[in-house]
Amino acid sequence: EDAKIQTTAGSMISTSLDDIFINNRTIEQMWDRIYSVTAFYVGLADDLTIYEYKDSIQKVFGKSFIIDELNNPEKFLELKAELAILRSPLIYGGTGNIVITPPFTQEKVDNALEATKGLRFMGQRFIPDSYMFQQLVNLGYTGNKTPFTLVLSEGGPIRGFPRGLDVMALLGSERAKTILEEEGDTEYHKYEERFNELKEKFDSFSLKEWNKNLYWSWLYSLKPLLQNVGEGYPTFMRTNTWQNKQLNAALASWAELRHDTILYAKQSYTFTTSSVSPEPKIVGYVEPVPEFYSRLLALTEMTRRGLTDMNVLDDTATNRLQNLENILSNLIRISIDELENKELSEKDYNYIKNFGEVLENVVLGVDGKGVKTTLIADVHTDTNTRNVLEEGVGYTDLILVAYNVPNGILIGAGPTLSYYEFKWPMNDRLTDEQWRIMLESGDAPPKPNWPTNPTILTGVNQAGLKNYNLYQNYPNPFNLTTTIKYELPEENRVLLEVYNLLGQKVRTLVNEPQYTGIHSVIFDAEQISSGMYFVRMKAGEYTSVKKMMLLK
Repeated sequence: EDAKIQTTAGSMISTSLDDIFINNRTIEQMWDRIYSVTAFYVGLADDLTIYEYKDSIQKVFGKSFIIDELNNPEKFLELKAELAILRSPLIYGGTGNIVITPPFTQEKVDNALEATKGLRFMGQRFIPDSYMFQQLVNLGYTGNKTPFTLVLSEGGPIRGFPRGLDVMALLGSERAKTILEEEGDTEYHKYEERFNELKEKFDSFSLKEWNKNLYWSWLYSLKPLLQNVGEGYPTFMRTNTWQNKQLNAALASWAELRHDTILYAKQSYTFTTSSVSPEPKIVGYVEPVPEFYSRLLALTEMTRRGLTDMNVLDDTATNRLQNLENILSNLIRISIDELENKELSEKDYNYIKNFGEVLENVVLGVDGKGVKTTLIADVHTDTNTRNVLEEGVGYTDLILVAYNVPNGILIGAGPTLSYYEFKWPMNDRLTDEQWRIMLESGDAPPKPNWPTNPTILTGVNQAGLKNYNLYQNYPNPFNLTTTIKYELPEENRVLLEVYNLLGQKVRTLVNEPQYTGIHSVIFDAEQISSGMYFVRMKAGEYTSVKKMMLLK
């Protein structure tokens, strides 16, 4: 409803300015005069202007637009679609109450900027230094200092502030870059990558582009002050002291420029960050063993064809086997898609969700004994001890598996067969009925101790892991203990540490090489006081920080 009101208001403003006169001049002419002069000084608007709104309205409604036509739902929807394809702002101006969650990616920034797209009557202008700032904030902290740029946000420590030194470094000052590095203001995830991308972009601009308006030209004029001088210049001009003086002068001049254009130049904002990640879509998962399913399919087909040739199958049994073949074919296809890291279709997810019903077609008509998994068989006899080796299947166990989904990781639960192996007197060989009584009464011998117990597997679909990820601890806030999970796309040494708000290390949870997969560790906070803590993960070049709240 708010979006509809804003679109309607923008349309009314854009189309009515040429109908209102003051001293024989339309409001649109007066607006155009102000906009043109200020554009010469500062540049074009970063947000949409009345020009773009009017063009979109004309495309949808034609030149003879009447405001009442906005009441036509189909036309209004068509106008919204036309406006939606217009450019998005490149600088976040603080509107829209946008919140983003870590990890901070360019895609999230672009989506946030898209959400703030709209008409501004006399929109603030795009300026290059605000664009630089926008690209160099909301980066996760990877260092162990307290630099000027550091902010402890709800989403963890981030680069919440840029510095004027960022601008000077991008304009060519090696001294500015050195100071940023010395003071810890570059120790952020992907800072160097973003910086180099910006440097390449601004270094490629032509003389004409640098002189598109007075603002850009002023910045261009400062560039010679920032360059190191060589032979032929006085010795004092080749010292760090002189470079500092030049850098200081350039920064002061830039500060004056921002002061004089404060009403028109668009100021950049750091996005509000939150530790709350979006809930992953709850979907099922197929154990991806396509070769196993393929061999089962071949076995099933061999069974059906062979018994059909011997004329021992009735129609019901034939249908059961054909249904099983269809199931195995689907499992092969889904498994391959999972191993290739493809997102499954909604149809496939529904197939997995309703897999129990699918299996009913396979066991249809089979009596109760035929579908039970609790079975026993003696497979070897030792005449010395007069015992037999019994091999049995008991009740199904529950297995918990962590697996990848399109926007996160889920813990899935499913059945897994239990296995028993034990010695038993040869004169009392067990039947299935006796075995089931033993299971029900709790008199069955213990299972082998080598299976994982409890049955919790992590690292499933390891071949599909592409990125390092530190996930938000759960629960959070927590009372004494919380679980921290992280993902490794390759074998690497992992350092997982907990810090307090003062930046003091409280606990080292992990410091060892680990294999590819999804790992978890329990943080026991019984010996520390309530408050805000940060868990920091470092693996190779990857670093990530999450905020944890301990409440006792």
